[in-house]
Amino acid sequence: MANEVQKFDVVIIGGGPAGYGAALYGASAGLNIALIERDKVGGTCLHRGCIPAKEFLETAHVRRTLEHSANFGITAKGVEVDFSVSQKRKQDVVDLMFKGLSGLLKGRKVTTFEGTAQLGSGLKVSVLDGADAGVQIEAKNVILAPGSVPRTLDNVPVDGKTIVTSDEFLSLTSLPKSAAVIGGGAIGCEFASMLSDMGTTVTILEGLPSILAGCDTEVAAVVARSFKKRGIETILNAKIKGATTGKKGATVTLEGADDLTVEMVIVSVGRRPRTEGLLAEGTGVEINDRGFIVADGLMKTKAPNVYAIGDVVAGTPQLAHVGFAEAIVAIKSILGEVAVPVDYDRVPWAIYSNPEVAFVGLTEAAAKEKGYDVIVKKDPFAGNGRAQIIGESDGVVKIIAEKRPDGTAGQILGVHMAGPWVTEQLGAGYYAVNWEATAEEAAALIQPHPSLSETFGETLLALAGRGLHVG
Repeated sequence: MANEVQKFDVVIIGGGPAGYGAALYGASAGLNIALIERDKVGGTCLHRGCIPAKEFLETAHVRRTLEHSANFGITAKGVEVDFSVSQKRKQDVVDLMFKGLSGLLKGRKVTTFEGTAQLGSGLKVSVLDGADAGVQIEAKNVILAPGSVPRTLDNVPVDGKTIVTSDEFLSLTSLPKSAAVIGGGAIGCEFASMLSDMGTTVTILEGLPSILAGCDTEVAAVVARSFKKRGIETILNAKIKGATTGKKGATVTLEGADDLTVEMVIVSVGRRPRTEGLLAEGTGVEINDRGFIVADGLMKTKAPNVYAIGDVVAGTPQLAHVGFAEAIVAIKSILGEVAVPVDYDRVPWAIYSNPEVAFVGLTEAAAKEKGYDVIVKKDPFAGNGRAQIIGESDGVVKIIAEKRPDGTAGQILGVHMAGPWVTEQLGAGYYAVNWEATAEEAAALIQPHPSLSETFGETLLALAGRGLHVG
């Protein structure tokens, strides 16, 4: 079989959320699909990213709850973390989801191949190694979804033990007593928050003037204040000269500041596309100078019948749910159906630190840069009854709307939240922004009481001009 050329309607290179999403969606439409994955279907998100990280964050949440249980009249003594148990639980969750995904692909008759794939000219795909090395495939359409890997720094050599990336960190069976997290973006803040909640002394080293760059400044400030209150040190505008390992851990050398010695350094400076060796000569697919594949709104590359989706696409958010959305667009394009391009300015973002962050649409600064005259309303979670009940009242809901000529609030441009379980509350804000609702239209909808989502409703009422508890 390895020497025979197999033919499919669509061949997908990469089995992460974007790739397997395209496979499942395309197979449900009757397409004959082949999916090639070098490791396990589910990709980084399932095995070394989203799911493992959130399981550990949930472990941190449980410990945090127990630490504060006395506030509820419950005595919990001797709270200890056996991280090996959390690691096992994480793996059980991953294995269960992997089994379910494998069953879905099999049930929809998606043909899967194991190995590293390479696209050649004429829509021909070769499996270069792995269990299915030597397989040759011809396709009517090819979807490139090879995903991404952690970025590293040349002057901070990763050894996988003392200096690690997210890949190695999520495989730990014990936690360091002290850690430096290089990078204060979404992933870095999640790791810092989780470690702190589990008893590790944490320092964030961020090269920019604030953590969570790209978030609304007031939302990022909520997280920064919470981190400071919990003892997480943040060094901003950090210039890292290098890092070395020794018997006591690792020492990070900073320009203009004292050296920092910790048991572990976690490098969290983003992710780079996995395009090395992906393309043979003559494919016609364009890769930019940063290694990303150039694709249009319908996910088409410069090569006929070749599409790109997921983390590998230039200029798009590296989010699993964005990969799912792009997968649907690509399959619809292949089927000749009407496909609506993803509006990247209006995708939902979720950061699972403590406090959580969730947002959609334009920040206040971005709206003004685009020329909008805006009205902004904010409501803190401190006034929310449910937040007080659960004992997590740090946070805010901030909504930005376009100001009409008469001075009233018109279309909602952005919804930004920091606080308890905001990642589960963003849905209403997402619909408000993407359906281009006005403040009055969204404010007319009722929020249940008592609920955390009331703060979103209260902010809308204030934005519409007549708030109940908010001016």
